[in-house]
Amino acid sequence: MLIIDDSAVVRQTMKHILEQDPQIKVMATASDPYIAAEKLRHDIPDVITLDIEMPRMDGLTFLQKLMHQHPIPVVMCSSLTERGAEAGIRALELGAVEIITKPKIGVQKFLEEAQITICDVVKAAAGVTTTKLIPPSSSRPPVSGITVTPKLTADAILSAPSPATSIQTTEKIVVVGASTGGTEALRAFIEALPRQCPGVVVVQHMPEKFTASFAQRLNSQADVSVSEARDNDPVLAGHVLIAPGGARHTMLKRNGDSYFISLKEGPLVTRHRPSVDVLFRSAARYAGKNAIGVIMTGMGDDGARGMKEMKDAGAYNIAQDEQSCVVFGMPKEAIRHGGVDRVLSLNQIAPHLMNKIEAAR
Repeated sequence: MLIIDDSAVVRQTMKHILEQDPQIKVMATASDPYIAAEKLRHDIPDVITLDIEMPRMDGLTFLQKLMHQHPIPVVMCSSLTERGAEAGIRALELGAVEIITKPKIGVQKFLEEAQITICDVVKAAAGVTTTKLIPPSSSRPPVSGITVTPKLTADAILSAPSPATSIQTTEKIVVVGASTGGTEALRAFIEALPRQCPGVVVVQHMPEKFTASFAQRLNSQADVSVSEARDNDPVLAGHVLIAPGGARHTMLKRNGDSYFISLKEGPLVTRHRPSVDVLFRSAARYAGKNAIGVIMTGMGDDGARGMKEMKDAGAYNIAQDEQSCVVFGMPKEAIRHGGVDRVLSLNQIAPHLMNKIEAAR
């Protein structure tokens, strides 16, 4: 892989933490896109990590040129600012696979602490080229130099739903989970939703501040209303709520016949916060047979257990098929756990979902 960043500290730190993983080899580093272009004349990496803010040529300009001339999986490095979020969303639209965030200060310590996530993201990006599935970090043996923290389940946030839970309301609700490649998949899905669709709640693995920009962009493109979810927001027909990235999990709850959002602080679940498993478990508990679950492209297994709990509670679940996924990890795991009713191409999901809802009326 090739690391492009104008900061020598970032280049050295990224190289060090990535090479702790025996499955990753750093072929070179570059301080700007012009140097990177020279290195690409001699060797083509499986993955590039690319900083957005650089002198001489910014990362977005280089990404656009790269995607036109020689597409390579690119992981963008962006600052945790509103401007960085907007640029990061634009990078995903231009073809970047994923985003790694970094603070303006304390970047070395931040990257070192995030080494497991960074290594997983880079290998997921490599999987986009090789079409191989990247195993979740919990299935790999511990690697010298990398501290593997325990991989928690949704039990850390919300107890499992009781089989005897009685759901009175008949209002339908849709919950969606996605990760790597999910921003473009969600855009296609949400743009295909009609205004009379049921309320939708989405967990897309995305950094803090990025989800607000993502929601605003979708809101300007779709017929339905799209916004970043806030605590106690009602879940309404014709409205899509995007779980905020950061320190809290997003859960669905019910008050009488109405659903609302509950944001709860807590540890990472399946190495993510917000976690798809937490959202899906809350849907199993509070919506039961009135829920429809959708799991889309992404690495790892977040959402697989929660989707099985939804199915056991009577929900109907859809998984995106391998051909239309950037990374088939999350849908594959949900299928393997037995929680999926239908496997569909991305462009079939919204129409099928609406047909299912109409048939139930």
